[in-house]
Amino acid sequence: MTTISEWYGSLVFNDVVMQDRLPKATYRELSKTTKEGKPLNLEVANVVAHAMKEWAIELGATHYTHWFQPLTGITSEKHDSFVDPQTNGKALLSFSGKELIQGEPDASSFPSGGIRATFEARGYTAWDPTSYAFIKDGVLCVPTAFVSYTGEALDKKTPLLRSMDAIAREAKRVLALFGKEVSQVATTVGPEQEYFLIKQEDYNERLDLIMTGRTLFGADPVKGQELEEHYFGAVRPTVKRFMEELNEELWKLGIPATTEHNEVAPAQHELAPVFLTTNAAVDANLLTMELMRKIASHHKLVCLQHEKPFEGINGNGKHNNWSISADGANLLDPGSTPFDNLQFLVFLTAVIKAVDEYQGLLRMSVASAGNDHRLGANEAPPAIISIFLGDELETVVFDIIESKAHISTGDVTMDLGVPTLPTFIKDNTDRNRTSPFAFTGNKFEFRMAGGEVNLSDANMILNTIVAKALADYADALEGSTDFEGDTKAYLKKALTSHQRIIFNGDNYAAEWPIEAEKRGLANYKSTPEAVQQYVTPEAIELFERFAVLSKGEIEARYEVKLEHYSKKINIEGLVTARMARARFLPAIIEYSTTVAASVASKKEVSEALDTSAEEDLLAALTGGINTISKNVVVLEEAIKAAAEVEDSLENARAYLTKVIPAMNAVRAAVDEMEILVGHDYWPVPTYNHILFYT
Repeated sequence: MTTISEWYGSLVFNDVVMQDRLPKATYRELSKTTKEGKPLNLEVANVVAHAMKEWAIELGATHYTHWFQPLTGITSEKHDSFVDPQTNGKALLSFSGKELIQGEPDASSFPSGGIRATFEARGYTAWDPTSYAFIKDGVLCVPTAFVSYTGEALDKKTPLLRSMDAIAREAKRVLALFGKEVSQVATTVGPEQEYFLIKQEDYNERLDLIMTGRTLFGADPVKGQELEEHYFGAVRPTVKRFMEELNEELWKLGIPATTEHNEVAPAQHELAPVFLTTNAAVDANLLTMELMRKIASHHKLVCLQHEKPFEGINGNGKHNNWSISADGANLLDPGSTPFDNLQFLVFLTAVIKAVDEYQGLLRMSVASAGNDHRLGANEAPPAIISIFLGDELETVVFDIIESKAHISTGDVTMDLGVPTLPTFIKDNTDRNRTSPFAFTGNKFEFRMAGGEVNLSDANMILNTIVAKALADYADALEGSTDFEGDTKAYLKKALTSHQRIIFNGDNYAAEWPIEAEKRGLANYKSTPEAVQQYVTPEAIELFERFAVLSKGEIEARYEVKLEHYSKKINIEGLVTARMARARFLPAIIEYSTTVAASVASKKEVSEALDTSAEEDLLAALTGGINTISKNVVVLEEAIKAAAEVEDSLENARAYLTKVIPAMNAVRAAVDEMEILVGHDYWPVPTYNHILFYT
């Protein structure tokens, strides 16, 4: 019987495998590439490719693919076999260094924001050796970047890698001021993934779930999450079997999934991994999402990762736990005396400054049609960016601002009052589940990202804006003759300028948006508002200064985001109209006909019989039929009008201001009828049925 430790990472061409299979000289050269950024030559690539092929074939692989992340937000792959036919009718199995390093997928059929025209098909994938190759479904998957024929990034990975280089470079400048020369600085991420599991049979009956990932109709269930009994509750046996298989497959791929539990909403769950470097963490999360969807089908379930699959209950977030380390040491660890930890305070201040200066960009990074439904509802933070530091660190910050001596509260021992229960040290910060950007001990948790999002965007922006803040500090302090004094003065000035972003209170409170507006904080409630932050002069200057994105690449992403938003809403509008006409109206009409027949049959027996209840119901049903019919016409006209708007921003605004309200009106009328129509007549599974199963 094999143990987890024996097969953990068994499908990954990881460091252990490379040390075992590569010549020592080759391994050293490859390590210089992955750890120091040294360019990789073809001779080394040929040796690595051969070893990778032999390893993959031993594990049953017959094909390889360059696994990349186009601007669709998901992953893509084109499979090529190792087979190399010979003239004698036989075949060899080959995989060259060139094939490892470079691929050539069609670049014209992916979103490009105008960088590539339909007739300009050529694009390139380039091996990313900082993320391990792996085997999936009998295919050797090589993580790669994806660029156009003319060199522009057409993917999510390339800018992320550039941003990691930028923050590493600036962090090394800062650490050098503290007399520290480090070989590697890396940001790390631990993404918590929320998801719903529902029965396959229910999913198959809902066109809205199939086409859009969320329910466009559905009255509130008679019981939702108000009893708070699902959170951390006992896991259903069916779900437990799903989790067990998921863990096994993730562990084989070296993905360190550790925590699993029921989430707040019925049928909702969460998985959290151990931290990895940001690039590897994003790749792992995309693989996790794919495996969740695939493995769910093995258990006659469907995994929903949409930000808001069900109205009125919690949606799916993806909490991005971000930190930065140097040679393995966490630079955001405050230590036992944070007020006296000058290095920590410099990095903390850099994050505070960065988030305040570029709050619009951070909001933009998680903007989507789905997340617009989630932000500010139930467990999700509002669209206003703020930072939670906790009582201890907030006191430290304001003592710096006010030039006060800091008096630490010291360790607080928790005594539960029962001799048999242990005492323990209380954390110096509480947790704020309403905050979009919260410090949680030695990292920041960016809670705004939605369940479906590719985290490359959020981390690319987070890395870049913090790199800029670190550069500002290094520019100011390099050459200082009074390093400690000048640093303290810099911190005081920076924290004073950016203290408005710090908020330890309830982000759900009705007073907070009013207070936030007084502070001058942005509140971009919709994607069309938020996306405009991508193309401001300040954003373009930022990305170009740190060589993360060119102006053309930024403008392309702006266009892709707007186009994706409009297409999503267009599909939702069409599905709403189709379901109303083809599913709900026929069902309501059929039920109303049954009620009318009941009234008529009773009247035939005796005019004295009281049929007022049936007649009232019939009137309500008839009124609902007419309201739905009229609202569908309005929706169809709104969709048609929006589709004719050519400017991308105005097109998105038309879907936001015209199509979405029209969809909501259709939904409201249909949901009202769901309460009235007999259960056996309703044509789709309801929330009561979908969310509660054994």
